[in-house]
Order: sequence, then structure tokens, then C-alpha cells
Amino acid sequence: MSVVRFLGSMASGMVLPVRVFLEQTGGMVMLLVWSCVWLVRPPFRYRELMRQLDFVGAQSTLLIVLTGAFTGMVSALQGYNGLHRYGAESLVGATVALALTRELGPVITGLMVIGRVGSAMTTELGAMRNTQQIDALTSMAVDPIQFLVTPRIVASLICVPLLAVLFSFSGMVGAYGVCTKYLSIDPGAFMAGIHDYVVAEDIVHGVVKAVVFGLLMSVVACHKGFYMTGGARGAGIATTKAVVLSSVLVLVMDYVMTTLMFKGT
Repeated sequence: MSVVRFLGSMASGMVLPVRVFLEQTGGMVMLLVWSCVWLVRPPFRYRELMRQLDFVGAQSTLLIVLTGAFTGMVSALQGYNGLHRYGAESLVGATVALALTRELGPVITGLMVIGRVGSAMTTELGAMRNTQQIDALTSMAVDPIQFLVTPRIVASLICVPLLAVLFSFSGMVGAYGVCTKYLSIDPGAFMAGIHDYVVAEDIVHGVVKAVVFGLLMSVVACHKGFYMTGGARGAGIATTKAVVLSSVLVLVMDYVMTTLMFKGT
């Protein structure tokens, strides 16, 4: 009987996490579906969309430029340190460019946007849930998903890929400066390596990754904030879960998409 009880307790302990996972996944999928439905149904919330574009995109520009520039500088130093041993210093530009466009640009941009924008989305929507502002929208015949969630998802889909491209460009500018001024690499050789090895497909794949990361971040953040419970303590827990889950999903999807996109290249 003790063995039966032990196995029963183990089974019940495994069922609960699976149930919570399925409920959370289903809730996020349904939130995304309803956001897509309201995207093509009037009234269209242009003013709210512009506000979110400013918050997600314009206000993140300086952060992305600084992060990208220093990431490019560090990548150039590390790449030179490895390639110099084989007399291939001229390939530093191509190595840094491929790393930025394929991986570092979309991934680090996604993580930085999660830290700045995703946490703010969760906190803002959670505060509105706590103060019953979301219920007030419903009582005024305004769908809260259309008014609050859809603009945030659309803004993330638009801005995160643009920020990823800006990140890669800033990184290349930083790498160029370090290589030509500090490491004494010929500027022509630096640019020739980029021209020979970096193709448009690399940039497109990086942009596609950024689109997916922006979608994941916005859906997770909006879901955690929109359905938050527990008052002030619940707001902290929801924000932490949103940031952690979004970051993990970005890294997991980066591996999956890299396997699908760059296999054999």
C-alpha cells in the first residue's frame, strides 16, 4: 500500500505542472488569436499603436546603439585574438558581421527589449488589472484586448526587427573602428571580407529571428500582465515570470531556428 501511495503522489505531482503548462500555453495562444482577430476589425487604435511604437522602438534606440557598438568592439577583439594565430586577420570583419547578423543582433536585441519593454508591459497591464481599469474598459464596451494587447504585439513585431538591424549596424561600426584604429587592420581588407562572405540571406534570417522574438516577448508579457492576480506581490511575481520565460523562449527558439535556417551552410 505504501508503494501505491508513493506512486500515486508522484503521479499527482507530475500532473499539476503539466496542467499549469497547458493552461498557460493555451491562454497565450488564445490571447494571440484574439489579438489577430481584433487587428482586422474596427475600430483601429492608431493612437495607441503610435504610442507603443514610440515606447518599444524610439525609446529603445539609444540602448540598442550602445549595446550593439560595444558588442561589436568586443567581438572584433576576440575574433582578432583567434584569427591572428592563423594569419587570417583579414577575416575579422566577415566573422564579426556573420556573428552579428545571424546571432548576436537578434538574440541580444531580444533580451534587451525583454528587460526594458517586456517587464514594463507586464507591470503596466498588471497595474491596470489591479486597479480595475481593464474591467472599466469592458463596462464601456471597449474590448481590452483590442485596446491594450493588440497595439503592443504589433509594435513589437515592427520594432524588434528594426532594432536588431540597428544593433548589427552599430556593432559593425564599432568593430570597424577597433579593427582599423586599434588593431591596424586594413580598412579595405575589412570591408572586402564582409562583401565576400556576408550575403542577403544572413541578414534576412536574422530579421526573421527578431520577428519571432518580438512576438514571443510581447505575447508572454501581455498574457502575464493581463491575467495577473495577487495585488502588488502578484505584480512582482508576474513581471519576473514574464522576463524569465521570455528570455528562455528566445534562447530555445534561437537554437531551433538556427538549426532550421543554417543547417548545411
